[in-house]
Amino acid sequence: MLWVDKHRPRGIKNLTYHDNITNRLQRIGSNPSNMPHLMVYGPSGAGKKTRVMALLRELFGPGAERLKLDRRTFKTPTSRMVEINMISSNYHIELCPGDAGMDDRFVVQDVIKEMAQSKSLLAKKDSRIQFKVVVLSEVDRLSRQAQAALRRTMEKYASTCRLILICNNPSKVIDPLRSRCLGIRISAPSYDDVS
Repeated sequence: MLWVDKHRPRGIKNLTYHDNITNRLQRIGSNPSNMPHLMVYGPSGAGKKTRVMALLRELFGPGAERLKLDRRTFKTPTSRMVEINMISSNYHIELCPGDAGMDDRFVVQDVIKEMAQSKSLLAKKDSRIQFKVVVLSEVDRLSRQAQAALRRTMEKYASTCRLILICNNPSKVIDPLRSRCLGIRISAPSYDDVS
């Protein structure tokens, strides 16, 4: 285990800087039935992924941290095979569809469709959580076709699936996709925050 992962804050309460963002994530975590699609953006190393993982733990409990690595193969309509690595738990899946290159559109559609076809395991225990979460990293690297496909798929499966999009530069994400997400900007911590 990396030192960074070992000492990463696990819960939202443990996040020590950007209190306004922490409070917003706590409100989302305490009322999951109203959770929108999210777009978390900011510079590299600002803590975007840490905050997303803390939100998932708030929503789903410690089961969100029981992760496994999956290597999936997708077949495109042109019969080309695309391999991609995904990290998943029983409640969410995390991937970087930009790793698929020009076939990123098919990966986005297939993964979200597969996740959205079944309800969350917590649906019977907690009626507020009727959805699973798909975390897409580096969304600003997706092609325009993949972003358009993501928008259509996002609308179609909104009742059973929530998307958390992570990117460095939101200006490279198409407007229709940005308008369907609650934007959360994570700025780099100041020198005082780090020390």
